[in-house]
Amino acid sequence: MKTISKGLLYFFALGISGYVAFVYGFLPLGSLVHPDMKGSFLAHPYGIYIHAFASIVALAIGPFQFSSRLRENRPNLHRWLGRSYLAIGVMVGGFAGLYMSQYAFGGTVARVGFAFLAVLWIYTGLRAYIAIRRGLIHEHRKWMIRNYSLTFAAVTLRLYLPISMVGGIDFAIAYPVIAWLCWVPNLVFAEWWFNSKNKIRPQVR
Repeated sequence: MKTISKGLLYFFALGISGYVAFVYGFLPLGSLVHPDMKGSFLAHPYGIYIHAFASIVALAIGPFQFSSRLRENRPNLHRWLGRSYLAIGVMVGGFAGLYMSQYAFGGTVARVGFAFLAVLWIYTGLRAYIAIRRGLIHEHRKWMIRNYSLTFAAVTLRLYLPISMVGGIDFAIAYPVIAWLCWVPNLVFAEWWFNSKNKIRPQVR
């Protein structure tokens, strides 16, 4: 089960990263989004592009950072990947996402949902960085799990959207709900994972 879970994590993270890179790198902006969303995309292209490509960095790097083999055998690589993850992916992608949340389709509910996601993404990233700078490895890992659960919203968002379409739910109704559904259960699961299962044990540097 552990191997399957890891395989799915890499599959979805790298698969969605490749999909986003292709869509935003080779197709006209807004070509694959709902027509009601295309206007805000075209009105704020820099915000969209910065958020998309910076977030890819975090989504793609994340699974490798949870590899104990990488941490033990290539600690310097782990550190540099972590810096790229936090500086480019979370900070740049997070602030661009916060900016774009103001123009999200779906009204106030969707905008607040995406704004909370961006703020918590940045906050958990900062907490993870502060913890590792203080040598608190256990705390660093807990905050990174929280942070990546929010990063993974890029995946769950793209899973819920087609599911809602297949279910015949009107896009105007589904999207504001998905603005919250794409990250709240992820964060709840992260809390459950390292609290109830006690999979992470404190370590001293």
